[in-house]
Amino acid sequence: MRTIYKIIIPIVVIAIIVGSIFAYQYFQTPQQTITMNGAGATFPQPFLNATITTYTAQIRTNVRINYQAVGSGAGIQSLTSKTVDFAGSDAPLTDSQRAAAPNTLHIPETIGAVTLTYNLPSISSGLHLSGQVIANIFLGTITNWNDPAITTLNAGTTLPDHAITTVHRSDGSGTTNVFTRYLSNVSSIWNSTVGFGTSVQWTGTNAIGASGNANVASTVTQTQYAIGYVELAYALQNSMTVASVRNPAGNYIAPSLDSTTKAVQSGALGLPAGDQSWLKVSLLNSADPQAYPIVSFTYVLVYKELSVIPGMDQNKATQLVQYLWYVVHDGQQLALPLEYASLPTNVVQIDETTIRSITFNGQQLPVS
Repeated sequence: MRTIYKIIIPIVVIAIIVGSIFAYQYFQTPQQTITMNGAGATFPQPFLNATITTYTAQIRTNVRINYQAVGSGAGIQSLTSKTVDFAGSDAPLTDSQRAAAPNTLHIPETIGAVTLTYNLPSISSGLHLSGQVIANIFLGTITNWNDPAITTLNAGTTLPDHAITTVHRSDGSGTTNVFTRYLSNVSSIWNSTVGFGTSVQWTGTNAIGASGNANVASTVTQTQYAIGYVELAYALQNSMTVASVRNPAGNYIAPSLDSTTKAVQSGALGLPAGDQSWLKVSLLNSADPQAYPIVSFTYVLVYKELSVIPGMDQNKATQLVQYLWYVVHDGQQLALPLEYASLPTNVVQIDETTIRSITFNGQQLPVS
């Protein structure tokens, strides 16, 4: 009898364990899928897409993040109307935009360069341009590639006797804001006649508009004798030629990760808090002699109190905060291969304070 008990008891114990495991697997509630929606700038799209892919595949497999690259202007409008959970913008909010979307936070998430990309069949690299010449090309006062103003900057290079086609953004664009701010800094005529913003009135006579960085890039690629402005990652992805631009030190600097980073090192000082205005923040025309002159932060915009967004709940709000925390920390490792500069330590610290200030129904949310 004792022998029988010795056999039966282990069998019963095993059966209980197996049954418990089966019951747990059968009856446990599947992890809820959380979907977050964002829209806005095309400038950081390659970087944001990389963070979204890695985060949702490796870190939070129950999270889905949809980011529509529709331009900074449309992204700001979507955030203002509360139809997205966050927006992307290369342009900081204006005073009127901040008033229309009160308590919006600026979270710098990466740093990139705006390049002048061109399609000259006879010149595969090495074109030199100055800010004044770039402004005059887009103003339409320089209309031919062999104009003396361009040839003087490119001694030893035979420029074609052919009309210039300029390609610009047709949508509301943070990239346009960065580019036109630069032109306003280097050209008094541009500043007084065109100015800067996410949308401007283009004055060139042989000009083509295209929506988004990707479409500007493809238009330049498909149009001989064209020149346009795109974020560096798009130029690299499309194997495009880019001009070296003269910086304040008088050096012609090619856009690259290194020359972008040098602009950040000397320019990302004395920054505001995330809930303050970022309108006066600029990384343009760095004093570093090896810095590329057209560099900018790009931002995630998000409400400080997330309960104002329809459909938001505490779980979703927590997931959004934790994704943003990832972007400004581990997500920075994904910036370098795409030629975006990593955030400096002082910017990460500002972002940390900003993200920790985000609440849902007044309650602080866990960042990890």
